[in-house]
Amino acid sequence: MASVKVDWTKCTGDAICIEICPVAVFELKDLKDYPDTQKSVPVRESDCIACMACVESCPTQAITVSEE
Repeated sequence: MASVKVDWTKCTGDAICIEICPVAVFELKDLKDYPDTQKSVPVRESDCIACMACVESCPTQAITVSEE
């Protein structure tokens, strides 16, 4: 199983990860600690196939995926 982490201090909420993920791991969410913009949240982390498309496409390098 893969572990998916998003650094919300780097995430700009541009949703590229949502568009590119073939298994719909991410959703944009309002987080109380970041009121200015929605952040990408790995809501279906268990579905991740570790293809790394999100990691490679994130313009701010906010996503990390590791095999566990």
